[in-house]
Amino acid sequence: MFNRESVIRLLLRRPGALQSRIARWTVLVLTATGAGFLVWSGVIHLMLWSDGYKDISVIGPLFLVQGIVSILLGVVIVAFRWLALLVAGAVAGVATAVGLLLSVYVGLFGYQESLSVPYGDLSLAVEFTAAFVLLVGVGVLALAAPVRAAGRPSPVPSRT
Repeated sequence: MFNRESVIRLLLRRPGALQSRIARWTVLVLTATGAGFLVWSGVIHLMLWSDGYKDISVIGPLFLVQGIVSILLGVVIVAFRWLALLVAGAVAGVATAVGLLLSVYVGLFGYQESLSVPYGDLSLAVEFTAAFVLLVGVGVLALAAPVRAAGRPSPVPSRT
């Protein structure tokens, strides 16, 4: 089973811990791409905030926070590339997109949005793409074979 130490080790796993060069490069490309989409989402929210959303009660401050957090999270993901950060980025992308959909179809904090507003469709596409790309990176990073530690036997029998 999993113990606390192995869970922490997994959550802090980085691409450099993977045995396969292809897996390492795949995770690096997915990480950079997903982080780039998160930054793009943040920029969209900051632009909308400055274009008038700042005057909307509750929604305005949330747009400001989302913009800043998405940009910071994108930068931190690229800097550290930990599995836990990729998961956090994917969750942020989905949460932001779901927030937009809720505000369109149900209303959120007394505010009803429309997808016909500037950047509405683009925002959804960017946020879901960020989440998808980062989740694929999570899958590769979590499931690819790690580099064997010195002194540990290989989990796969060697062919001699």
